[in-house]
Amino acid sequence: MAGVNTRLILALLSCIALAPVGTAAPRSKPVAKARTVQPAPVAVPPAKSRCAEDELQAEAQRSDEDPRAYLLRLAESAQERSRGVGVARLLEAAARDEVREAEAAVLPQMQLNMTSGYAGSHSLGRAGPHGLEGRAGLQINGSLWDWGRQRQLVEWRRQLAESAAAGRSSAAEQVALQTVALSLDRSRYSLQAQVYGQYVRKMACLVEQLQSITQFDQGRASELVQARKSQQQAELALASTQDFLKNAETRLRRLVGEPLPPVGALAAVMVRLPDLAQLQKDLVDAPDIAQASSQALAARRLADAVAAGQKPQVEYLGAVNGRGGNGRSADWIAGVQVSIPIFNATHEPQRAAALKRAAAADAQRDESLEAKSWRLNELHDAASNALDRARRITELLQSSQQLRAATLLQWQQLGRRSLFDVMGAEADYYSLRVAHVNAIYDAQQAVALMGSMGRGVLNQLR
Repeated sequence: MAGVNTRLILALLSCIALAPVGTAAPRSKPVAKARTVQPAPVAVPPAKSRCAEDELQAEAQRSDEDPRAYLLRLAESAQERSRGVGVARLLEAAARDEVREAEAAVLPQMQLNMTSGYAGSHSLGRAGPHGLEGRAGLQINGSLWDWGRQRQLVEWRRQLAESAAAGRSSAAEQVALQTVALSLDRSRYSLQAQVYGQYVRKMACLVEQLQSITQFDQGRASELVQARKSQQQAELALASTQDFLKNAETRLRRLVGEPLPPVGALAAVMVRLPDLAQLQKDLVDAPDIAQASSQALAARRLADAVAAGQKPQVEYLGAVNGRGGNGRSADWIAGVQVSIPIFNATHEPQRAAALKRAAAADAQRDESLEAKSWRLNELHDAASNALDRARRITELLQSSQQLRAATLLQWQQLGRRSLFDVMGAEADYYSLRVAHVNAIYDAQQAVALMGSMGRGVLNQLR
């Protein structure tokens, strides 16, 4: 009888010390067609339990700004700070100056030459006059007919300028995508740290309760060891997540500068799967594809200019020359000059090389477009799978929360469940919450990358 009374007293102490930690969350209606996946709701435990109060601790400071406006502001700030974008902008300006240079080449060219020195002459063994002498000459010339060579050179420079502009857009897009991706990772790891922090507090509370129990029942010391082990594992997971968070913040700080804004609440942004057909059409407007197209057109125009330069050229010219000091003389000429190439062994390989470079540029653009098209299909499938995984985990979380609460209650009621069952239910619940966060942010990363492959991630956010 004494043993029975002791067990009853211990059971009552356990019931008093271990209040229910959570209640089952109401089952939400299944989502049939919607593509937007919200973060799984966190069950609200009773307010009477001290452990429940630990789980309800305030979240980390987060930005109240609209998530799309938040990402746009960070990305635009990073673009303004980026030295790479600044270099690309300078290269674009230099290419525009070269266009003006090519356009000015069709205008008449005027040149003044002046020389002075000691001069003399000698003819048929007889010395001529010699002494100090000054000479001056004025020349003017320009093209009358060149088979469109200069026009093709102007178009070549214009296409190179368009390529430089597309290169600047591509550099800015890469910075924007990197900023958005790092911001999403920062939000991901912040949410994971919040989940692991709740897990650590739950395990710490359970350890504290078991310490009180083992004071009356030393036979349950092994349960205390198991609970401490689970607490340490949760603390290790939290520390690893915090390391990932710090790394993401360090990389983001390099892009946007100090101080970093509060973590954005980004779990609900870019979680709608875009239309694949429209994304395929937008690939043509991508900055890198536009750059490759401009380079291909530039190579074609250069090949045409090389071919035109190997044909007869017609120019007008005028020149006036004068000499003084050691005798005086003057001469002038005005007229037309025709240059007819008769034989030059370098012309044919030069023309063939230009044509092959143009064909290679076309093939390179087509290859880039095809590779991006296949990559887009892969990303679309990955985003769709991630969203489907998030929906399935949401349903599992409801069942996991119910099992978690029931297991803890049965363990409290005269040991109908072991502590290992409680540990397993808690670990399963929090691992599902982390998996849900990962699924959502995996989909977001894929959607952001798909947008960057077309019109740009900033255009997608707008």
